[in-house]
Amino acid sequence: MVVAGRQKSIAFFIALGIGLITVIVFLYIGWVLLNWRTGILLFFGVLLLAMIISGIVLNTIFLVREIRRNAQHDAFINAVTHELKTPVASIRLYLQTLQTRVVDDSKRSEFYSIMLHDSDRLLATIEQVLRTGRVGPSSRAVNASSVDFNALVNDCLKHACSRYQLAPDCVRSLPAPAITIRGDADELRAAVSNLIDNAVKYSGNNVQITAELRNVEGKYAALRVRDRGIGIPKADLKRIFKRFYRVSGAATARLQGTGLGLYIVRSVAKRHGGRAWAESEGPGHGSTFVLQLPVAR
Repeated sequence: MVVAGRQKSIAFFIALGIGLITVIVFLYIGWVLLNWRTGILLFFGVLLLAMIISGIVLNTIFLVREIRRNAQHDAFINAVTHELKTPVASIRLYLQTLQTRVVDDSKRSEFYSIMLHDSDRLLATIEQVLRTGRVGPSSRAVNASSVDFNALVNDCLKHACSRYQLAPDCVRSLPAPAITIRGDADELRAAVSNLIDNAVKYSGNNVQITAELRNVEGKYAALRVRDRGIGIPKADLKRIFKRFYRVSGAATARLQGTGLGLYIVRSVAKRHGGRAWAESEGPGHGSTFVLQLPVAR
C-alpha cells in the first residue's frame, strides 16, 4: 500500500509538471502571435519562459527523487529491523527454553548450534551496516597489503558452503592462475563474500554457483560469479549497485537482505582502482557478477 501511494505521488507530480508546461507554452504562443512586433519583449519573454519551465522541471525531478529516496530508506529500515530482530528473538527463545526446562544433551547441543548461527547472522548484519560507512566515497585511505586473491576467493567459497550448509557440488571454483592483489584484505574479503552470498540468496532451491578467476592481459584480475537463479531485468542491471536498492517482484519479496551488499562490492572495487558490474539475459536466466581489480606490480 505504501509503495502504491508513492507511485501515485510520483505520477501526480510528473503530470502536474507536464500540465503546467503545456499551459505556459500555449499561453506564450498566443501572446507571441498577438505581439510579434515587440522584439525586446519577445526576448525577455523567451528568457522568462525558459526560466519558468526549468524551475518546474527541476522541482518535479527533485520531488520525484525525494519520494524514491524516502521509499528506499523506509525499505532499508524495515529490512535492517527484520534482520536484527529475527535472530535476537530466536536466541532469546532458545535461552528461555534452556532456562525454564530440562533439556537433554543432544537437544542442548542443537540449541547452541542454532544460537551460534543466529548470532553469526546478527553480527553479519551489523558488520554490513558499519562497512557501508567505511567504504563510502569520503572514507579513509585503503590499508594496502599483498593479498593472495586465489586463496581469498576459495576461503569465501568454503565459508559460504558452511554457512548455508551447501553440498560440495553446489559451489565450484574453476582452475585459475596465481594472482596477487594489492589492497585491504578485509574489504576484498567482504566484496567477494557479498558476491557469493548474493548468488546463493537469489538462486532459490537450485544453487549452482561457479566462481571463475581470470588474469586479464596481466593488468587485471577478473572474478566472475555465475548462478542459475532468478536473473535480473535489463533495466535493473545498473541500479542494483545503488545503496538500499533491491529488485522488486514476487520472486524477491521474501528474500532477506539490507540492500547494501552490492553497494559494498562496487565501493570496494572503486577504492581499489577497479570496477564491478552485472550481466543477465533477464528473469529466469541466472546472472553473472564481475569484480575486476588491478593486479599487484
